[in-house]
Amino acid sequence: MSLRFNYREVNAPAFRAMMALEQHSAGRTKDKLLAELIKIRVSQLNGCAFCLDMHARDLLKLGDYHDKLVLVSVWREAPIFTAEERAVLELAEAVTFISQDGVPQAVYEQVREFFSEEEVVDLLMSIITINGWNRIAISTGMYPGVAL
Repeated sequence: MSLRFNYREVNAPAFRAMMALEQHSAGRTKDKLLAELIKIRVSQLNGCAFCLDMHARDLLKLGDYHDKLVLVSVWREAPIFTAEERAVLELAEAVTFISQDGVPQAVYEQVREFFSEEEVVDLLMSIITINGWNRIAISTGMYPGVAL
């Protein structure tokens, strides 16, 4: 496996724009556990090894979340996830696969049980941002351990 090119160097303004979106999203996220679960699940769905590796490590830095890390790919069958986490993971999957069914009203209503409309926008921005990072990493050939 080899890196196709270093997109950060090739187009620094584009990288800075993406980082601005990342910093905005990260700054708005109150619950760091939820933020990392979003990034991990979306990266799994998109098949982004680079981002999955990075965010799995980030999750473990937050505390003893080994069980959640191992089971997030099967969160529907794992009772360790809270109702709030389940709502967020469902939203993350719906947005990632938006071309299939959109975001069903039931998914929106479930998320609204826990979050205000403003917080839903923050969640959407987090989901959209990691989807963008996944697409950049996969398209440019990034892989775990690549140094940029």
